[in-house]
Amino acid sequence: QVQLVESGGGLVQAGGSLRLSCAASGRTFSSYAMGWFRQAPGKDRDFVAAISWSGAWTYYADPVLGRFTISRDNAKNTAYLQMNSLKPEDTAVYYCAAGETLRIRGAPDYWGQGTQVTVSS
Repeated sequence: QVQLVESGGGLVQAGGSLRLSCAASGRTFSSYAMGWFRQAPGKDRDFVAAISWSGAWTYYADPVLGRFTISRDNAKNTAYLQMNSLKPEDTAVYYCAAGETLRIRGAPDYWGQGTQVTVSS
């Protein structure tokens, strides 16, 4: 079992930056791939980024490629999402997820409760 808690969301102006954190409990954190997803009002939850258990492999959705960076620190049981050059369309609730590498983009096993990110124009 893995419990995930996101933090770091908030209100930021367009062009600004935020760093989200995802703190995980459980001794098996380092064996899971980690992912970030987001859900805007009235829309489906979308994949944002993923990272393998070792950090050697990362993958990004096209809308955030070049602006967002996913990372992890297995010693701290924490994953991060650095978000730069934020746009109003990045406004959403951001969720952290954990799961098997091959399924992290489509079917994670564990979810956090979400953190709100609002980007003003």
